[in-house]
Amino acid sequence: MSSKKVVIVAVLAAVLTWSTAMIVLGHAAAAAVLLPSLGLLVQQIVQALTTSEEGTRRTDEPAGPTDREAAR
Repeated sequence: MSSKKVVIVAVLAAVLTWSTAMIVLGHAAAAAVLLPSLGLLVQQIVQALTTSEEGTRRTDEPAGPTDREAAR
């Protein structure tokens, strides 16, 4: 696993641990306010962990010709 993924998993673990501690200590209202952002955090981390770097294309590179342009 790359160091970037290790950092991502560590951040996720820290945030979830902090949220659990808040609930255990009686701050359920504060934790409930954070649930939407925690859901987004989990979604982004899962996407980052499952996306292969080979499938991404840099935006400053021009796209190749399409099939129609190649047939001309």
